[in-house]
Amino acid sequence: MRNNALKKPVYLLGLTWRQIRDDPGRAPRLAVRLLARAAPGPLGGRLRRSRLAVPRPRGARRENAELRELLAHTPPARKRPAGPARPAGRGGSGTGVLQFVTNALPATNAGYTVRTHRIALAQREMGFGTHVATRLGYPLSQGLGDARARVEVDGVPYHRLLPWLPPAGPVRAVAKGADLAGRLVEELRPDVLHAVSNHLNAAVALELGRRHGLPVVYEVRGFLEDSWLSRDPAHSASDEFYRLTRELETRRMAEADAVVTLGEAMRAEIASRGVPEEKIFVVPNGVDEAFLEPLPDAAGLRAELGIAADATVVGLTSSFYGYEGIDTLIDAAALLRDRGAPVTLLLVGDGPERGALERRAAGHGVHAVFTGRVPMGSVRRYHALLDVFAVPRRADRVCQLVTPLKPLEAMAGGIPVIASDVRALREIVEPGVTGALTVPEDAEAWANCLEELAYSPESRRKTGQRAREWVRAERTWRAVATGYRAAYGLR
Repeated sequence: MRNNALKKPVYLLGLTWRQIRDDPGRAPRLAVRLLARAAPGPLGGRLRRSRLAVPRPRGARRENAELRELLAHTPPARKRPAGPARPAGRGGSGTGVLQFVTNALPATNAGYTVRTHRIALAQREMGFGTHVATRLGYPLSQGLGDARARVEVDGVPYHRLLPWLPPAGPVRAVAKGADLAGRLVEELRPDVLHAVSNHLNAAVALELGRRHGLPVVYEVRGFLEDSWLSRDPAHSASDEFYRLTRELETRRMAEADAVVTLGEAMRAEIASRGVPEEKIFVVPNGVDEAFLEPLPDAAGLRAELGIAADATVVGLTSSFYGYEGIDTLIDAAALLRDRGAPVTLLLVGDGPERGALERRAAGHGVHAVFTGRVPMGSVRRYHALLDVFAVPRRADRVCQLVTPLKPLEAMAGGIPVIASDVRALREIVEPGVTGALTVPEDAEAWANCLEELAYSPESRRKTGQRAREWVRAERTWRAVATGYRAAYGLR
């Protein structure tokens, strides 16, 4: 009786153990069924009630312990190719590329995911066989009930690395990510592994490179420790998290066969950490060519948002963090109102500073329209309302180094840009030609610059036209994506 009973199939939420064992792809679907039991409701939404789906906040002590563990771990040495990454496979037109990213479309819409997608599209148009893999557990780890192992967006394949259970500890998580991604390597046979910030993605790619003898390119899109430093005045460069993260990021740069970054200020920072200059390549941000088309009619949206037909509109699209300097823009608008040269502010986006910014605008009596986040496909409707696009970033270290994407999209639409005079923004705004630069964190300097450009229609038109032509020539995704050929060791 006992033996016969053991031969009977045992079901777990409608699946037999044999079905699960023979098809590893069933594991994520089973996980979603388990999560659904924990959090009743449609799986298309966020699984708010399940502790399995939404992890608890991570404390500083735990974060630092995990960083120390990663730094202490020394895997066996990997045989490195001579010089930059050199695919041994099918040559430029058929080179297989497997990217490793933190998050991605369609679940997450942000500047990071837009760049990933546009680069992948441009590479595939160039003949590269580009696939993208997201970090271990994503998007279930974010509480999003989408357990598909693969999704396609505009023909770009996105693969999810979904384990049965979260591994215990960061070193095991890297190994598990490499185990799951190893199946993709065996299936796709890529020539290059291309990791994108942060260091955890680089660690997975480097482990795979060691196992399979593949070159690894690490794309540094920002400096995690400096972003962390800028988000809270209580944070310090002497804090353990800052020091450990910087050391870990620098180690991954050194271990990679080539490093890609977004601008010359970032290249200089990476070289200052001891990374050989000959293995650092710049592939700047770009725009989709659709941004170069004429802007749509704005009359309907202007009326919907309560913006007067004759109002001068200054605005931005951004995440609302302190280092973006939006408070300075509001203060400058208050000064302009007192001078009898009022502007309406159009602030598109969201973030932790939004409430404080709304209160600041109301307290100053500034007409500011806060729209919240808008769909990526609707951004140009809001651009069409603008007379000037503002980038009032502070002089923080992260702002000096990292070049943003949003101003390029505005410039492509022929909108003149006024930006803070920091190193990273000097790379995309040429004063008197494609825009204007002014003193960061100085409301009066901003007011003077805004008044000079915003109230000069002919100057705005000429500046915007020159900005559009520069973007058309230099900064489409198709144009910038060619820079990866050198990083991959192609000619």
